[in-house]
Amino acid sequence: MPEDETAHDALLLILGPTASGKSALAAEVAAAVGGVVINTDSMQVYRDLDILTARPEPELQQRAPHRLYGFQDAAEPFSAALWAARAAEEIRQCWAGGRVPVLCGGTGLYVRSLLQGFAPIPDIAPEHRKAAMQILASDGASVLHERLAAVDPATAARLAPGDSQRLVRAWEVWLGTSRSLTDWQAEPDEPPIRARTFTVVLEPPRPELHARCDARFDLMLEAGALAEVAALKARGLNPDLPAMKALGVPELMAHLSGDMNLDDARAAAQMATRRYAKRQGTWFRNQIVADLRPFTQQTESVFAEIFPKISTFLLTTR
Repeated sequence: MPEDETAHDALLLILGPTASGKSALAAEVAAAVGGVVINTDSMQVYRDLDILTARPEPELQQRAPHRLYGFQDAAEPFSAALWAARAAEEIRQCWAGGRVPVLCGGTGLYVRSLLQGFAPIPDIAPEHRKAAMQILASDGASVLHERLAAVDPATAARLAPGDSQRLVRAWEVWLGTSRSLTDWQAEPDEPPIRARTFTVVLEPPRPELHARCDARFDLMLEAGALAEVAALKARGLNPDLPAMKALGVPELMAHLSGDMNLDDARAAAQMATRRYAKRQGTWFRNQIVADLRPFTQQTESVFAEIFPKISTFLLTTR
């Protein structure tokens, strides 16, 4: 598609549950419109998890540029707020270069953080996150939860004692600002970017989606997922880190530790994936206003349906 100035504030979103065919469709769309695919999945940011997060394969990445995949070390937590800031910058670079940003993923919180924003919390000095991580490593998430409850009971009440990522964030905000996260969240939200959006949500029929989830995990095992988790295990990272809770990681860790045979680990990981896909589908149905919701998983048929509408959207002024 030729460059058009009206596309310089346009944002395409290809969303849906895991294994719904988002990556292939996003690459097809980006190649057709001269776009860039920007990752919108909270686990695909980790460089240690190529196979288990189904990062787009090389042939897809050759069709169009891909950004924000595999850049974060598993030892470091990564938040929706940090992602939104990085994604906003990638989007601005796309617009400046005359390209169309195509967001692709299944993490609803990431989508909401970009389009709706967060409370205007100031940047927190790195030493405060380090202090929170030290408590997490030495005393555990339950102790961090207790300490947070003493200074920010409202936030602590919303968080499970094992929700280490959000506990760390709440504690570092308290240390860095002397204000609770609850207080900050009462402030008006500030979206990191404003754009015209066109949103496609893939919603394959549940039996087909579940079959795809199961088949994909088998392919992951064939591709070396067990070795990928073994390398992660060898690092001795805190099990409360987000990357350590990625689909398939806890189950394969249990197998490698001798607590579960491989067949049982495989079945447990497949069940966890199916349950997660169900939760994602529910979230997108309830939280996302989509321009299109194709009930199919065939990339070719979806592309044929949505591309004329995308073309019209990109050529329409505000």
